[in-house]
Amino acid sequence: MSNISNTVMMPTIMAVAESRHYLVGAVDSSNNFIGLNQERDIAVLNSLVDAKEYLRNHNIFTATIEFQTAYDEMCGTDTVGPCRQIISL
Repeated sequence: MSNISNTVMMPTIMAVAESRHYLVGAVDSSNNFIGLNQERDIAVLNSLVDAKEYLRNHNIFTATIEFQTAYDEMCGTDTVGPCRQIISL
């Protein structure tokens, strides 16, 4: 994993409203959402508990959780930024 303290990559859990899954990866310095493994595959998990455990299994103990609406995911929004919170695992 890249240097998190310089925010080159920030571990992130993405939660989309009315969705039954959580996306787990990292946001890089170019604001791209990428996976944590070597192939950069984004993990899809069934619960927030599973998402946190996945990060802990990768020796990550602080992450951003981002909540989005389905509209944000499909179209994006310029008027209101995403709802984000840094959490300890």
